[in-house]
Amino acid sequence: MPFRRHSTAPRRHAAGLLVAAAALLLGAGSASAADAADATVSGGGVTLKSAVVTLPSSDRGFPPGPHADAIESNCLACHSAGMVLNQPALSRAEWRNEVTKMVKVFKAPVSDQDADEIVAYLAAMKVDR
Repeated sequence: MPFRRHSTAPRRHAAGLLVAAAALLLGAGSASAADAADATVSGGGVTLKSAVVTLPSSDRGFPPGPHADAIESNCLACHSAGMVLNQPALSRAEWRNEVTKMVKVFKAPVSDQDADEIVAYLAAMKVDR
């Protein structure tokens, strides 16, 4: 069986990406936001371009009620209250499936007790749309 030499191309490509990412991170500390939007860095055949994204802000909160503290302390890390409150009306079982998906699939760090309270809150909410 002849000796087969393994290609180093994947390692060179990975090294190039690592160098590009490091350069981008080092440059980010010294650049203003306006400069960062125009920053590009290339390496290993890949070009990374910085982008500045301004997300809309919202001061909308969850209406007070039983278990509002559970949804406030667990869900706002990833979701705005407005996004949650604008969902279609779902049954308790459908909300249970959604909360379970957030915990099991997306690894949301929510205790079983808080998950039960979140489901109860969401199933009971009545929001003017």
